[in-house]
Amino acid sequence: MSEILDVRNLQVDFITEEKVITAAQNVSFKLEQGQTLGIVGESGSGKSVTSLALMGLVPSPGIISKGEIWFGDKQSPKVDLLKLSQKQMLQYRGGKIAMVFQEPMSALNPVYTCGFQLVEAILRHQKVSSKEAQRIALGLLQEVKLLPTDEDLESQIISTKAALGQDKRKLAQEVAEQKRAMLDRYPHQLSGGQLQRVTIAMAISCNPAILIADEPTTALDVTVQATILDLLRELSLSRQMAMIFITHDLGLVAEIADSIAVMYQGQIVESGLVESVFTHPQHPYTKGLLACRPDLEVRSQYLLTVADFMGMTRAANGNVEIEQKSPPSPPEVTKEALQQRLAHLMKQKPLLDVSNLQVGFPQAGAFGQTKRYFMAVKGVSFQVYPGETLGLVGESGCGKTTLGRTLVRLITPISGSVMFDGQDVATIGGHTLQKLRQEMQIIFQNPFSSLDPRLKVGDAIIEPLVIHGRGSSDRNRRKIAGELLERVGLDPTLINRYPHEFSGGQRQRICIARALALRPKFIICDESVSSLDVSVQAQVLNLLKELQQEFNLTYIFISHDLNVVKFMSDRILVMNQGQIVEQSDAESIYRSPQQEYTRRLIAAIPTGKKMRKSD
Repeated sequence: MSEILDVRNLQVDFITEEKVITAAQNVSFKLEQGQTLGIVGESGSGKSVTSLALMGLVPSPGIISKGEIWFGDKQSPKVDLLKLSQKQMLQYRGGKIAMVFQEPMSALNPVYTCGFQLVEAILRHQKVSSKEAQRIALGLLQEVKLLPTDEDLESQIISTKAALGQDKRKLAQEVAEQKRAMLDRYPHQLSGGQLQRVTIAMAISCNPAILIADEPTTALDVTVQATILDLLRELSLSRQMAMIFITHDLGLVAEIADSIAVMYQGQIVESGLVESVFTHPQHPYTKGLLACRPDLEVRSQYLLTVADFMGMTRAANGNVEIEQKSPPSPPEVTKEALQQRLAHLMKQKPLLDVSNLQVGFPQAGAFGQTKRYFMAVKGVSFQVYPGETLGLVGESGCGKTTLGRTLVRLITPISGSVMFDGQDVATIGGHTLQKLRQEMQIIFQNPFSSLDPRLKVGDAIIEPLVIHGRGSSDRNRRKIAGELLERVGLDPTLINRYPHEFSGGQRQRICIARALALRPKFIICDESVSSLDVSVQAQVLNLLKELQQEFNLTYIFISHDLNVVKFMSDRILVMNQGQIVEQSDAESIYRSPQQEYTRRLIAAIPTGKKMRKSD
């Protein structure tokens, strides 16, 4: 293999009025044709800034203050990209080095069709006609498996319209129409996985030598995530395309990468072949990242975090030094202990009893009248016991979030009952419902949109106390807010700061504090850790377990991540297409799933066992 990228001592600084912030420092690595390099680290580690520097896209006030980026493939002589003008860089950006961004919905313009945007990318870098660009675009959509092949489309059409099988001309017209229909769809008409396939098609449209994939699967279900990883792996092999795969999840890197670079505070602290780094990690930060994810094979009482493996001390010269730690392994929860706990829980009267719940959304027919309902939850029944954590898993669109919101009456069901502590949440209203909601709270998925940016965090925590008339005075409420912040691991003196002054993990802790303000019995955690780094995720999961014991809380834990659900849950419900297809204790669901859908979810979990070297 030939070397196509050589990054030497790269440094990226952000110059503000107060100080200079170094986001990447002394970053050096090489990339060969057909190789996949995984760059791993938490938010703020410098991995995305490094990738933007390769593309010449570092946002203002950032500058590349030092280093060299040497690029050269079979068609191009070696050149330092940092010495090129903006006009010269246009030949390389998109044409030679392409990028797939983290959030496909924001990567595409919502006012233009997917086809228009894909064709535009082709016309920008290739000297072809609009008709030829459309033909290339359709071929790319088939390559990324968003569109079936022509042969498969013909088979599908003949299966529904048998007569067309006798008329080749009409059959060809029908195939062409169905292919064009995909080009005419807007971003909002596609799912997250489909949108990511469109952005991948755009990225490979000019046959780049290097593809940078920046957290391309973060917002996707495990099954969709698995298909995207398989697609990227296939494209890299078939096109002999080098790839830089950026993520905070070491498990994902093991699925796709040949080599790995671990970044911490803007520097590469460890690098090498994936197998070597996984089996013999040297840096404490790498050890911490590997230990943060819940182990599917062993049930631990708590999760280790990065802080358990390393401490930070400041030397006399002002430099920060890393102190390595060797934490003991967390105690294992035995199968017998799990069975005893579950038996004890189920001897109690259920706190929540859901029976034949039906939730639908009206779809407009002719003249604006309701034609029919799209049923998101179909005849769901289950029970939750005091002190239990009930896991709820399934792919996006299976109805799990709709079910969670219906349980606290944010959505009104069509039929069925939701008995909570002796009252039917589905039928009560007014003051009775408001009073009952003090006992039921929800922690939403996105901590960045869960808090009002105009409210100080202290006021956000106090707000439910004011609404429900809790606390004898404003001073007393602020005291409660400070105590709650301290309980979730935040400094109570930060009570007067705004949400934008906190990280994602800190914001989620604030959301947890707000949910606890009314001392509820029952909390729904709706994908409450899915947007967090693995190390922060471990901290929040440990916190939720501690709070459950301290306040005798009952949880429904909603997630598409079976690793996390198994660690947190006593029992698990598996949802598919609005129905519960399987339910049992957490160990049984993982060890001996009964349904093919459940087996498919488990098979899609990144485990680090599908390394490219074994392909």
